[in-house]
Amino acid sequence: MKLRILQSVLVDAVSQVTKAVSTRTTIPILTGIKVTAEEDQLILTGSNSDMTIETKIPRVKDEKEQLFVEKIGSVVVPGKIFAEIVRKLPGNEVEWIVGERNGITIRSGKAEFQLHGLPSEEYPSLPQLYEEQVFSLSADLLRTLVRKTSFAVAVNEARGVFTGVLFQLEEGLLTCVATDSHRLSRQKTQVESLPDLQLNNVIIPGKSMSELAKTFADETELVDLVVAGNQLLARTKHLSFYTRLLEGSYPDTNRVIPQTGDVEVTTKTKELLQSVERASLISRDGRDNVIKWTVSDNQVQITSASQEIGSVVEEIQADVKGPSLTISFNARYMIEALRTIDSEEIHIQFTGSMTPFLMQPTDRNDSLHLIVPIRTR
Repeated sequence: MKLRILQSVLVDAVSQVTKAVSTRTTIPILTGIKVTAEEDQLILTGSNSDMTIETKIPRVKDEKEQLFVEKIGSVVVPGKIFAEIVRKLPGNEVEWIVGERNGITIRSGKAEFQLHGLPSEEYPSLPQLYEEQVFSLSADLLRTLVRKTSFAVAVNEARGVFTGVLFQLEEGLLTCVATDSHRLSRQKTQVESLPDLQLNNVIIPGKSMSELAKTFADETELVDLVVAGNQLLARTKHLSFYTRLLEGSYPDTNRVIPQTGDVEVTTKTKELLQSVERASLISRDGRDNVIKWTVSDNQVQITSASQEIGSVVEEIQADVKGPSLTISFNARYMIEALRTIDSEEIHIQFTGSMTPFLMQPTDRNDSLHLIVPIRTR
């Protein structure tokens, strides 16, 4: 195997696949990156037991040659050290030679590295997926869905399906739901799919969702999502992301979403976020980061108190419909939800001081957040 490649191009590709490379694994070869040189492209693969990322570097991009393969071949390189070496190489071009016993020579500028590689035959093969269930959406929309849902998943692995984001698809409408049972986020959007394609219980791990957004952070084209068995594949022309799906049945969350409210509040999203953030400065050291709302007479009074620190009281203007209400909840849950809302105004719907309340932007109905109150003395 022998090739030359632009250093900047190699750095970008290595940065992509190292997101999936495991530093702690019972399978030693998974600490490496598989590198395969073909006539017109270089393929890099990083993997752990749950996630695999593969990127393809074409010989020519934007009518400029960035790769020249003199001899095809394949090898597995030590992942962590290889990534560090590639970033620090002094020249604009990298020469790569694989000799006997998978010995690797890397030259750039006046620097030369000798690395011990592993045979690529020992590297696990990518899953072969039957592509019957495929839908597509823009990379920007995919990133938005991740940003607006994944923060609400449970972080404790013992919570099973609640550590993932539910994907449901029916008649081209994709619904994404995340909940840790204390708060919930739901987003809906239209995607490109076959009219009869239906997905009911596709649960993507929250960690994989975050890495998915990072992996496609710079992509601008459509991303195909392929669901097959216990695997999900997200791909563009030169980038593929595989992840295992979570096993188990996601509960029906529609029944916990209130359809009507006794008290309705409409206010400015940015002002509300800033006010809750200020209240959280006092409450955040407490176990549940509790703040209290008192809703009445076209205003919301936000208070929080700490025996060790002190207290804060702030009033914000709002359009209030319904009787007065006092309710307490975790400030962090509201802050994280508000940070995902891009609309100028937000509508909040209460049905009581101890029942979940609903938050939605006023100018769209494809997004909602639910927060469960906290009982206080």
